[in-house]
This record gives sequence, C-alpha cells and structure tokens, in this order.
Amino acid sequence: MRNPWLWALLVAGLTACNAEQSTLHVFGAEARAVRQMALVLTIGAVLIVAIMVMLYVRAVRAPEGRLSHDGGMRMVLWLGAIGPTLILTALLIYALPAMRPRATAPGDLTIRVDGEQFWWRVAYDPAGDLSPLLSANEVRIPVGRTVIFELTARDVIHSFWIPGLAGKMDMIPGRTNRLVVQAEKPGRFRGICAEFCGLSHALMAFDVVAMDGADFDAWMARSRAASTGVTASRGARLFDAHGCGGCHAIRGTPHDADIGPDLSRFGERPTLGAGILPPTPANVAAFIRSPQVAKPGARMPAYPQISAADALAIADYLKGLK
Repeated sequence: MRNPWLWALLVAGLTACNAEQSTLHVFGAEARAVRQMALVLTIGAVLIVAIMVMLYVRAVRAPEGRLSHDGGMRMVLWLGAIGPTLILTALLIYALPAMRPRATAPGDLTIRVDGEQFWWRVAYDPAGDLSPLLSANEVRIPVGRTVIFELTARDVIHSFWIPGLAGKMDMIPGRTNRLVVQAEKPGRFRGICAEFCGLSHALMAFDVVAMDGADFDAWMARSRAASTGVTASRGARLFDAHGCGGCHAIRGTPHDADIGPDLSRFGERPTLGAGILPPTPANVAAFIRSPQVAKPGARMPAYPQISAADALAIADYLKGLK
C-alpha cells in the first residue's frame, strides 16, 4: 500500500454507499436540500482554506523585502478578513431560506410515531372522520404529497431519523415535535433511532416505504379491513390462552390492547423485532419465548413456559395474518 491516505479516503467514501440508509442517496425533498446545502457549505469552506494556504505560501516563499509592511497588511485585510467574511455572509444568506420548514395544508396526511424501548408505534391519521390506522415498525408514505410526522416518546428520549428523507428530530416524552417531509421517488428505505435510548438502541430500526399515491391509497383502504388468516387455528387458541391479546391488537379479533406492537397483518412485515431479524417462523417462535436474547432490555416478558412446538404454532398463526 503505497498511499495509505488514498486508501483511507476510498474506505471513508464507501461508508456512504448504502442505498437504503444514506444521507447521500436521497429520496426526499428535505434530504436533497440538506445535501445541496452541505455541498455548497463545503465548497465555501474549501475556498476559505485555499485563501489561507495562499497567504501562508506567499509569506513563506516571498523574498525578503519584496513585500512592504503596508502591502502585507492590505493582503491580510483583504484575503484574511474581508474575503472570508464575504464568503461566510454569502453562505449565510444562502442557507437561511433553505432552513424554513415546508408549508402544510389542512388535508395533508399526518402520521403519529411514538418511540418506545425498543420499537416504533405508528398511527396514520387521515383527513375526515376515519379512525387512525395503527401499525408498528414500518412507515409508508405517498410520493409527491406533504406528510406531517408528529413525533413523541413514551419512555425515554429517542430520535427519529430517515437519512434519505429528512433530518433528525428528537422524540421527547410529554412533547410532540413536528417533521414535515415530501418523498420524491418510490422505494423501500431504512430509518433508525439516532439517540442512545438503552441496551438495544442499535437494534431499533424501521422500514420506510415510499409509494405512488394511488398505491398508497389502495394500501390504506386494504389495511383498514380485518386481517385475513384470523381463524380458530391451534395457534390462535394458544395466542388467546397465553394472554398475548392482553398486550397486542389484531384487527378483526377481540384483541385491541395497545401495550405492545399492533400485530395486524403481521405476515406482511419484512422484518421482526424492529428491523433486526428476518420474520421466519423459527425466529418468531424464539422471540416469543425469549425476546431479550435478540433484543436485550426489551420490555416484552419472556415465555419460557411455552413449549417450542406451541410457540411455533403461534408463529405460524401470526405469519398468516395478512
């Protein structure tokens, strides 16, 4: 390795290559504006550093007596003070308008997200008299429409961050913060908690699905219906017998508790445990019996008394909810 600095630069550049979770791979108007602002500010900083380097080189290499005292003072004044001040003022004038939040209208979609240890409670509040649509660990948004996130927390401070969509926003117990965004292209992306919140802080992610407007409306209408797969199966009976309905809700059943994540259409979710595991029946069964193994500090109690076969039956039942 002849040039370690070049290799270090290349490795650092690779850290921004993740298309699902990257501030450089943007899919929202706010993230695009932040990326553009960062580029402009970086150019301004490089320009100021270049001026300082020019002054240094001129001072070191200039022959003795070539530069008079008055000439040197003028150079320092213009290149060391007035020039950088003008550059910084121009950057400030450019950045201030870009920091204004996006305007909202009464009919905009509102999505309430509560951070919990260590998962995400999601509620879609549509315009009109419809009741909120509940979900967990997944956020779906329509492309080209303004979306208002109302963010809070129920236990400790969390931080809601979708790198490709917008900047971070703290989630503080007892307070609701608003984040206004607009997705520009469809796709599946990743969001994370950006504030240390406990043992499983790093195991607290969520999926972000940006959808075409018509597809989003169809998904909302379909999701309001009762989950299919709600049958009197052995797994359903075990779900009832072990009291799982005391914490979890499933649309189309008597279970409507809101202590834990809503499990309606659980079979359609691409991950288990807020983005940490593939939702295979074996993983679901293991999570039911001992969630702290996969997610230390999780508030869901362990159920070692449930046999492996019974846990697998419950997992099969949940996987069938669509």
